[in-house]
Amino acid sequence: MNFKKSSIFRRGAEDEPEQEPVSGGILAVWGSPGSGKSITAVKLAKALADRKKNVVLLLCDMTAPMLPCVCPASELDCEQSLGGVLAVPHISDALIKNHCVTHKRMSHLTLLGMKKGENEYTYPPYTEQQATELLDGLRALAPYVVVDCGSYIANDILSAVALMESDSVLRLANCDLKSVSYFSSQLPLLKDTRWDADKQYKVASNVKPQQAAEHIGKVLGSVAFKLPYSQELEEQYLAGTLLSDLTMKDSRPYRKELDRILKEVFGC
Repeated sequence: MNFKKSSIFRRGAEDEPEQEPVSGGILAVWGSPGSGKSITAVKLAKALADRKKNVVLLLCDMTAPMLPCVCPASELDCEQSLGGVLAVPHISDALIKNHCVTHKRMSHLTLLGMKKGENEYTYPPYTEQQATELLDGLRALAPYVVVDCGSYIANDILSAVALMESDSVLRLANCDLKSVSYFSSQLPLLKDTRWDADKQYKVASNVKPQQAAEHIGKVLGSVAFKLPYSQELEEQYLAGTLLSDLTMKDSRPYRKELDRILKEVFGC
């Protein structure tokens, strides 16, 4: 299927034939508050798009919408909201397409999230069935889906369903006791037959140079990946320019670890 030419990713004459992906699927990125999960989700989606992989970035947070934090509004083609999808009783593929937001310069990336100023009470309540229909629709729409899950899953149906239905989960935590306490509190909420612990990758995030491997292991146990702290990345987050390239030397270790995650999770 030529995905770009038949969907929201179309950009006109410059479209090139697309290869069928070797792998793909839904990756849920979840973590403790302040762990950098949203930043990681955005950077993974950008890296896939840079590799000319069609990817949807789903931003679940309705308490503090992330869409305004990803890039300036002027870089997006339109203004649509995730809330407009979940407000409809039965979610169709066409409805999802109409609410996806495309980026003017990144033809392989589309985003879906709440708009600035919205919150969970802006739209009617939605059900687990609607959340499942949305994820199924995104799976049909794009070979790669990255879901930025909210931290507080007890009252976040979409994030909880994404954790259950995804093919892989990145579980981010800072190297501190608060992150340990967070997962001790939240993991029991996911005791379900669909919660597959084997599809999880534990990630130590914001790792500072002085944090030795022994300290990380003592606090978090064994981890699959260690995302190092990057000042350039922090500056992009504060400026709301997370779709910009990381070009500084201090970001090189972060970029290398991101590549390792993509290779392990998506095979690319």
